[in-house]
Amino acid sequence: MPIADTEPRDRAQIPASYKQGSGTIVSGSAANNPTKAALTAYPGGIVDRVVKLSNGEYEVHNIGVNWPHHIFVNKDFKVVGADD
Repeated sequence: MPIADTEPRDRAQIPASYKQGSGTIVSGSAANNPTKAALTAYPGGIVDRVVKLSNGEYEVHNIGVNWPHHIFVNKDFKVVGADD
């Protein structure tokens, strides 16, 4: 599936349904597209884990950079927000 729009988003655009600590860690091929979308929008970091949220979106943990630490990617692999 192609990666959709990956323009960086404002900090305020955090999904309303997001609750820190929720979701299931995914790896391998399930984590590839969310990771690619996140690093395209916010290059230079290292992804240490990808969490699939209950609504099907993803929270990508980006380390090694000052900001953002959490990058939110929707079901279509489009970056929809970020925060510390």
